[in-house]
Amino acid sequence: MEVVRVEVPEGCNAVLGITHFIKSIEDIYEAIVNTVPGAKFGVAFSEASGPCLIRHEGTDEELRRLAAENLLRISCGHAFLILLRNIYPINILGRLKEVPEVCTILCATANPLQVIVAETDQGRGIIGVVDGYKPKGIESEQHIRERREFLRRIGYKF
Repeated sequence: MEVVRVEVPEGCNAVLGITHFIKSIEDIYEAIVNTVPGAKFGVAFSEASGPCLIRHEGTDEELRRLAAENLLRISCGHAFLILLRNIYPINILGRLKEVPEVCTILCATANPLQVIVAETDQGRGIIGVVDGYKPKGIESEQHIRERREFLRRIGYKF
């Protein structure tokens, strides 16, 4: 087993999942641009057969390159990684779940991200993810008020 740290630029979010079939890369790209016009992102997909290449697309060259490089370090077939700038995963997750090739979304985060990978004689697979840090306790009434105020301040609640 190996732990692979995903390098995500400051202020960006990552979505990691499992998909299948070479057209995943185009369908994920289209799902994002059709949901958030002008979205800045990079997406990469690991083939699990044939030439076994990291396929990549995107509207932001830095994020496109970083998504591909991260996925190469993870090196697990049929995985995909999206790096997002100036949009949140909540804006695209519903649409991603509707992409026919998407099997699973493992995480959507702006937190530090580690991927736990197992390797066999056949290849590698994602066992799980470590998304951020462990809990430090249970929220108080003040924390509840602050959470609710924050959601309204950023426009997700009225």
